[in-house]
Amino acid sequence: MGKVPIRMKAVVYSLSPFQQKVMPGLWKDITTKLHHKVTENWISAGLLLGPVVGTYQYAMWYKEQEKLSHRY
Repeated sequence: MGKVPIRMKAVVYSLSPFQQKVMPGLWKDITTKLHHKVTENWISAGLLLGPVVGTYQYAMWYKEQEKLSHRY
């Protein structure tokens, strides 16, 4: 008893060039959505970015002080 081959059918999905609204709600009212996200999470963003920016500024200041101390 051998296996009987079964013919497979291929289905191709495509978008019509006249109806390309895949995600219409994604860009709708984007400014309000971004404003809401920022105002909702400003404490978390501040706690994340504060130490990062502070460390970077300190490193740049220290590097500049080291450059100045090696002058003649």
